[in-house]
Amino acid sequence: MTTQLFSLDATFEDLQAMKRANVASMDPNLDMRETSPLFNATVVNSLETVQMLATMKYLIDLVYADTAPREYLIRRAAERGLKPYEATKAKLKGEFNIDVPIYSRFSLDELNYVVIEKITIGQFILECETPGASGNMFLGPIVPIEYINNLQWARLTAVLIPGEDEEETETFRQRYFNSFESQEFGGNRADYKGKVGKMEGVGGVRVYRAKYGPGTVGLTIIDAQYRKPTQLLIDKVQELVDPLNLQGEGVGTAPIDHVVTVSGVNGTTINVTLNITYQSGYSWPDIETSVLTIIDTYFRELAEQWAKSVTYEEDHSGVIVRISQIETRLLALPGIVDIVDTQLNGDTLNIELDMEAIPKRGVVSG
Repeated sequence: MTTQLFSLDATFEDLQAMKRANVASMDPNLDMRETSPLFNATVVNSLETVQMLATMKYLIDLVYADTAPREYLIRRAAERGLKPYEATKAKLKGEFNIDVPIYSRFSLDELNYVVIEKITIGQFILECETPGASGNMFLGPIVPIEYINNLQWARLTAVLIPGEDEEETETFRQRYFNSFESQEFGGNRADYKGKVGKMEGVGGVRVYRAKYGPGTVGLTIIDAQYRKPTQLLIDKVQELVDPLNLQGEGVGTAPIDHVVTVSGVNGTTINVTLNITYQSGYSWPDIETSVLTIIDTYFRELAEQWAKSVTYEEDHSGVIVRISQIETRLLALPGIVDIVDTQLNGDTLNIELDMEAIPKRGVVSG
């Protein structure tokens, strides 16, 4: 009888055929008809074998990073000192008719917020008590949880530092594989990207050597919502990396002698002119909202692409706003038969943005 190795992907039918062939090779006169004892034995044994192979395949998948589920991916990545970024709490600007007490609490919808810092008279920073991106969703009137004397009105007016959800599995998986391309060490490009990228509210960073002269490093950041960051976020990152009053002294995460300046990504306004052939019964007002949503989604994807740059070449190239992408996405909308001669900022050419810029929707006309 010949010993055979089974593929982990072998099917029940494959296994049964091989086992029957092995038995027949021992004695071709053995009864292998259906319902015969030997036939039934190969059926039962093949079922057990296919279950065993499936279990082995599952166990093997657990230990390789490209197939491991989240729990085992985290254990694998821990060998390289990596772990998923934890959820962070959103910080928002609150405006009041009076100065409210620090640590006073307010509610809006299902979320609660706590006052943590004063900006100026009647303006404070509030932190959402619930970690994650849900803290970025709501602006408007807020209600005190406990009575505050002389308070007449209170509202949230802006997201200052976006909250982030726990890092998604596939994003973490890609970061794990990226770690093999470049090692974080001593203020190299990967070191800056790793340390700044995991700071609260930061969605990505690009690194530029000697941006402001010899010995300087320029960091351009984007916020966790892939938008131009607020000055508050820029200032906080600057303080953590290389405080302005002690630049180059190695007080922050930057190595000594690195004079680091943090700035925010710029938004380049893109006006879009569409030449649409409408389906009967449709006109621009019928599709305008959907068109704007599609363009906003595309521009956000480009901003996310900007944020996820890894290499030197990617840091020094700009994202490209492509007419074909806009037209293809819009052609899927009900009411649009055709689109031709789309213009971006008055020209029928794609636009490659500056390496420190992301697209910002301007006027869209159809």
